[in-house]
Amino acid sequence: GLLLKRCTLLLPTRDRLKYVHKVLSGVSCFKLNGCASPLHCLGLQCYGVFLQILTAGWDELECHRVFNFLWELGNLARKVQTVVSSKPGSARRLELRIRLFCRAVLLSAGSHRSDSAFWLTRILKPWPMVNQARLLYIIFGPVSSLDGHVVWQKMIEGPTDETSLKGLADAIKLLYGTEAREWTADDVINLVDELSVVPQEWLMENNVRLLLLSGNSICFTFLASKAVSGRTVELARLMVFMALVCEKDLYCMDWAAKMMQKVFKVFSTPWERNHFLQCLENAFAHVLMDLLQAVLAG
Repeated sequence: GLLLKRCTLLLPTRDRLKYVHKVLSGVSCFKLNGCASPLHCLGLQCYGVFLQILTAGWDELECHRVFNFLWELGNLARKVQTVVSSKPGSARRLELRIRLFCRAVLLSAGSHRSDSAFWLTRILKPWPMVNQARLLYIIFGPVSSLDGHVVWQKMIEGPTDETSLKGLADAIKLLYGTEAREWTADDVINLVDELSVVPQEWLMENNVRLLLLSGNSICFTFLASKAVSGRTVELARLMVFMALVCEKDLYCMDWAAKMMQKVFKVFSTPWERNHFLQCLENAFAHVLMDLLQAVLAG
């Protein structure tokens, strides 16, 4: 990577990329569909390290050209359009290929946060919010330990563990951070909201666990947005499940109590606060009844 970078130093970016492509095009494992066994191949990871070395120190305009070049070269716009508009899992091989390419080549493990934020923004921003959420799940969501394919029903069928949510939570934190300048807090909160119904509405426990893993700031902002938009019943259920997840996952219950106090202060009138407390009481009652019925049923 460093050798090619120095050899092409005087060429315009587009010419440099064409030259690099000419040199590397003979390696089939560097292509999106080039390797017969992508899960057990280091080709894309090596390509990612190469790209990282090549573009180190380049300005954003040059990196934009790199992204566009790679996107056009692999016809990725059409392929991404296919997976985000198809029924989840119906194009699972293509989902896997896109996931591996994005993670290994554009979001390689050794990248600085600012670089990862830039590349992830380029991947997501051209698409509507609903497609951004689908694409985020494809790239960072849970996968099968057997064949590496995306597990779409994981968040719907039952409570999941932190490992299955960590990739999504880390991506959300990256977009919410100062490195991702093109994303507002509202953008990220809307994306989290959209993500919680991919491919269908998640279990509330999984939704809450994602918020906890995403950090205090994102968690509070998400909950406060529910209060501001008048979605008080939904907010109350979230708060109840937050307490349950804290107890179940051995988080400090004091943290949940303080978060509830902060959210309570978002309501500006006594009527809104009383309504929230009533919704909270009802939500606790419903959850306790559900738990009791589950225990009695064995």
